[in-house]
Amino acid sequence: MEYSVILRGYRYSVYNRIARVVLHEKGVAYSTEEIDPFATNVSEDYLKLHPFGRVPVLSHGKFDVFETSAIAQYVNAAFEGPELMPTEAETLARVTQVISIVDSYGYRPMVRQVFAHRVFRPAFGEVADEAEVTAGIDASHTVLGALNNIAKEGRVLDGQSITVADCHLAPMIAYFVQSREGAGALKAHKKLADWWATVSQRESLQATAPGLPSK
Repeated sequence: MEYSVILRGYRYSVYNRIARVVLHEKGVAYSTEEIDPFATNVSEDYLKLHPFGRVPVLSHGKFDVFETSAIAQYVNAAFEGPELMPTEAETLARVTQVISIVDSYGYRPMVRQVFAHRVFRPAFGEVADEAEVTAGIDASHTVLGALNNIAKEGRVLDGQSITVADCHLAPMIAYFVQSREGAGALKAHKKLADWWATVSQRESLQATAPGLPSK
């Protein structure tokens, strides 16, 4: 079956999964094309779509867009389905703030340091750097604390009203808590942990889980 929507990305990329979660939450049918951004032979055709060689890229008919936040905004605006972006000023600001916190301060410690070294690298037979795990956990507490305060405020991250903020954060936390250190760190931030307990059960998260090879 052919779809007019194609998501090109790397199955293990957290940003690729964010885009997939948004598509699932909107109920958009799409096909996927696997692109490994770490490969030495990324095609020229792909580089025409994404000149920086990263993932993902969304194609809808003749329209192509890269950068995950832009993809999320486009999907929300272009398709029918649940509204994932609030219009009320303060709530909209919080959605944007969560995404910025995750991208600027959360991705590196939670994914590139903790998840990559405690879970991902060992799954592929590579050696973990314990110093990276420790540094990632140390840095993550500030991130989790800021997000927990936003969750306590109640405008977003309430586990009920799903926004692009939930879609952006959930895949990051999904990777982070696969490490025992990450799971322990999240428990120290109760409101955020409560949010995760609810959101982690959503069909969009279940359907987009990439899995990892067995050791």
